[in-house]
Amino acid sequence: MSKPVKQIHLAAHFPGVNNTTVWSDPAAGSHIEFSSFEHFARTAERGKFDFLFLAEGLRLREQNGEIYDLDVVGRPDTFTVLAALAAVTERIGLTGTINSTFNEPYEVARQFASLDHLSDGRAAWNVVTSWDAFTGENFRRGGFLAEDERYERAKTFLQTALELFDSWHGDEIVADKTSGVFLSDPDAGAFEHTDSHFDIHGRFNVPRSPQGRPVIFQAGDSDEGREFAASAADAIFSRHSTLEAGQAFYTDVKGRLARYGRRHDELLILPAATFVIGDTDDEAADLAHEVRRAQVSGQTAIKFLEQVWNRDLSDHDPDGPLPAVDPVVGENTIARGRASVRMFRDPLAIAAEWRAKAEAQNLTTRELIVEVTGRQSFIGSPQTIAETIDRFVQADASDGFILVPHITPGGLDPFVDRVVPLLQERGTYRTDYTGTTLRDHLGLAPLPRPAVRTNVSAEVAS
Repeated sequence: MSKPVKQIHLAAHFPGVNNTTVWSDPAAGSHIEFSSFEHFARTAERGKFDFLFLAEGLRLREQNGEIYDLDVVGRPDTFTVLAALAAVTERIGLTGTINSTFNEPYEVARQFASLDHLSDGRAAWNVVTSWDAFTGENFRRGGFLAEDERYERAKTFLQTALELFDSWHGDEIVADKTSGVFLSDPDAGAFEHTDSHFDIHGRFNVPRSPQGRPVIFQAGDSDEGREFAASAADAIFSRHSTLEAGQAFYTDVKGRLARYGRRHDELLILPAATFVIGDTDDEAADLAHEVRRAQVSGQTAIKFLEQVWNRDLSDHDPDGPLPAVDPVVGENTIARGRASVRMFRDPLAIAAEWRAKAEAQNLTTRELIVEVTGRQSFIGSPQTIAETIDRFVQADASDGFILVPHITPGGLDPFVDRVVPLLQERGTYRTDYTGTTLRDHLGLAPLPRPAVRTNVSAEVAS
């Protein structure tokens, strides 16, 4: 029996200013003006994408005591942007990253329930944690949580928010021409939750939204993150861009679902993917090389190098060899607030690996950083890219991709104009939306209404 053909899921990440974007390109526009977000969202909707995704930064990053040069434009509030986009789009999902370490369940649940109402059922929440005291300085709680504690807080945070969403059954509001609007259930919105992180009770003041709750996304790649996604998320973002790595991640995460009583299709695997399109594969390869050099200037190469070496290398020549000195082992004081520094668990081993690679390929510091800091996931003609994406999805390396263009806001246009039609011709990508909510787009089953409860208001009042 042949395996059924899978339908591809596509989404778009508005990248802002970071090491993916080429903000210096003449074609690049603002990363904070609403017109950029609107253009990007309309393009994604024209391409029939499942959703638009916004990341979240809760503090400007610093390196060597100065604001990191790719963060200087700031990061607008996620809910404000998504609510505004809900008014200028009709079908595309609206996904926001909101932190569970420095926020409160009631506030976040209220914001997402409101967004789901405003968008007619298109809201999604990417649940993330924050590990560093640097970000915590912006908040009353301050400090930071160890990895096991922050995931425990994230789990109970999400569970508490779900209880708030489910505190409304869905049909409590009754309109009567004689007596006006009233609640048929006196317990509507009543909640009570007590654990080691939260002790709250009261009434949730937003009625049940079109989806019941936002779609839940998770982005962690650690074992704890994968387990969290398998237990509670509707989709998980992935960093694995090769076919083999994608298949291994896909098999691992999907294999965890059964222990939570979940089916294989109840969690989508969606890696982030960059792309460079040319008329031919050779032209695309040349363009990709130019893009990578634009993404990693000499100054940026030194910034990346400092994150591993943990020392000031501002006098180092990026067009020369790697530093002769070894990295400073211990707490990283050079790159405060840079989440990426946690990827380098053994800086001495990384330095040795990089030196061997640079020597073998005769690479300068900048050329080496270009090689090791990532490259475009899909490079080629429209036909090549369409074929590659389809092959990855059909081979269970993913269920689709979250596309990250290197030009904002117009970088998504070539993909929508040139690759999407080819995927549609292959019969593995929708030609139009068939549903209205984000759950519809993702192929997720509607959520059942929570059971009607009794005497909750009395319990809360007591």
